[in-house]
Amino acid sequence: MNTRSATLAAALALLAAAGASADGGARMPAQVPKAYTAECGACHTAYPPALLPRESWRRIMTGLDRHYGSDASLDAGTVRQLDAWLQATAGTSKKAREAPPEDRITRAAWFLREHRKVDAATWALPSVKSPAQCAACHAGADQGRFDDDDLRIPEGLSAAQRRAWRD
Repeated sequence: MNTRSATLAAALALLAAAGASADGGARMPAQVPKAYTAECGACHTAYPPALLPRESWRRIMTGLDRHYGSDASLDAGTVRQLDAWLQATAGTSKKAREAPPEDRITRAAWFLREHRKVDAATWALPSVKSPAQCAACHAGADQGRFDDDDLRIPEGLSAAQRRAWRD
């Protein structure tokens, strides 16, 4: 391979890597404990661990009996397993370095910035329910894909809201 071909191959590899991390590196890890998907995903999106720092996940896991107004208690073995996995896969990117208020992903500065045009009526739709239901609009949320190119319009939007959605 000549120098020009090698340079082109390196540039293409960098572009591919940049595209793969366009979501800020928040993809769901390859190995996800079944308990995480089953337990956490039962009430809201089972978020990619990279969206929060270790400290946030630790507080969440030690407060499951009062998890944002619900009792999400799990047996001690499952808590240990999930906590170890969350600690190992927690966010370290700029996006996840600082814990959001109340350790809520939906209150993180980046989340609010990304969703600043979503009105309260959209969050309240029966097809959406709350900002925690990422999969209502993000088709790849369960794999940690939140790219704008994969957005779907939630059911129940008015004609005016659908027009605004496309803007």
